[in-house]
Amino acid sequence: MSVVIKQIELIARVDQLIRLQATGNPEELASRLGISKTKLYRTISTMRALNAPIIYNVALQSFVYEEAVGFSFGFYQKEQNSSGLNPFVG
Repeated sequence: MSVVIKQIELIARVDQLIRLQATGNPEELASRLGISKTKLYRTISTMRALNAPIIYNVALQSFVYEEAVGFSFGFYQKEQNSSGLNPFVG
């Protein structure tokens, strides 16, 4: 599997655990994901670079989002316009 796809899957998994407020502390999260703590911090840094407002909540012992956000990556089928013509062709 491609390295890029693995990274996207990891980000999606971290996102899911953050939404559930179930990451645990960094050591627990890295262990749960089967990655090093260093790779975890690199992944979180990447997510922050993509505008994910991630913070660590000491009271919850979990990473959380400071505000509601969504993560989506992939392709989806678009509706075709009613005329069936390509709107980009003049």
